[in-house]
Amino acid sequence: MTDLQMSLIAASGVFVAGVFAYNKWQEYKAKKSVERVFASEHEDVLMRADAPDAGQTGGPGMPAMPGGARHEPSFSLDGEGGASTAAPAGAYGDGDQPETLVVRTADASTPPEELVTALVDPLIDCLLPLALEAPARGDKLLPVLQKLRLVGNKPVHYIGLAVSGDWEPVKHGGVYTELQGGVQLASRSTALNELEYSELVTRLRAVADEIGAEPQVPDMMDVMAEAKNLHRFVAGHDAQLGVNLQSNGAPWAINTLIGALEKQGFDVRPDGRYVMPDGEGGHLFSLSTNVTLAEETTSRLTLLLDVPCVAPVRDGFGAMIACAKSLAGRLDASIVDDYSQPLADQALAEIAGQVQEFYADMDRNDIPAGSTRALRLFS
Repeated sequence: MTDLQMSLIAASGVFVAGVFAYNKWQEYKAKKSVERVFASEHEDVLMRADAPDAGQTGGPGMPAMPGGARHEPSFSLDGEGGASTAAPAGAYGDGDQPETLVVRTADASTPPEELVTALVDPLIDCLLPLALEAPARGDKLLPVLQKLRLVGNKPVHYIGLAVSGDWEPVKHGGVYTELQGGVQLASRSTALNELEYSELVTRLRAVADEIGAEPQVPDMMDVMAEAKNLHRFVAGHDAQLGVNLQSNGAPWAINTLIGALEKQGFDVRPDGRYVMPDGEGGHLFSLSTNVTLAEETTSRLTLLLDVPCVAPVRDGFGAMIACAKSLAGRLDASIVDDYSQPLADQALAEIAGQVQEFYADMDRNDIPAGSTRALRLFS
């Protein structure tokens, strides 16, 4: 056998070995891809039968849920101890659009645990663990994570496990060994749907590849069940209460009315809304003149309370009724319902009792009215 033949045989052997190694590598990549598609370690927070103990965490390395054990949401408000969201006298009907509430963000005084849960909440978010191949700086992570902040109208947030061992919002200067993403399962308008979730998974994988992370993608069927379950709760507690002021005489001139509203404490927002501030950047209730900007007079005003977005301690309904009575005396008006029937003190007291039952029901479901969790769901 000549040297040329030996060289050709050796070269052929090297080529065959290379092809074999390449095929095995491709097989390994395909296996990992299949495992990622069908892997599901996501816990169904709303659907599980057993409530966690007070110290149980909401995910791998996540801080304990605030307030101890959580309770299973109850979507039937007609049963024993439930609150009714049926509109009492003066409530807005189904065709009216609720006010858009601006969610107040946490400030520097917010405890780290609360800040973390406010961003990625196991009760209302689909958890998206991201295992980093190596510790990464926040300066590198943030520009990439910014590419996936919204799916449909559902926000996506991230927290990171710092080298100190604490979970925190990803920030410049931090170094993180793990990441936890979360997409909100439902909002006031819709639940997370299949198309949005498919888009989320595709974009999440692209983000993960760019930062060198392996995402754990929950099973779509489980996530859709959670989203629909949570949205049923939101829809069942989406209550806005309204009372009206009807002029007892001539219609009010808008120019004169604006002065009376400012003396009453109302602020005029840039979008033209009149709101009663709560002293912390939000508002207790809003007011509508029920006419267009082109009109010069109006004979009717409507005060509206977004019930799940105002904490019970602020007594939004009581404040709204007190304001209505004050304006009624100032403007010579009567407090009436949507059918222009007078609202007596007894009827208002009955509504106030229903509001308290409503608040108690939200508390039982670990979504207290006015809390960060409620503001996220009902915004």
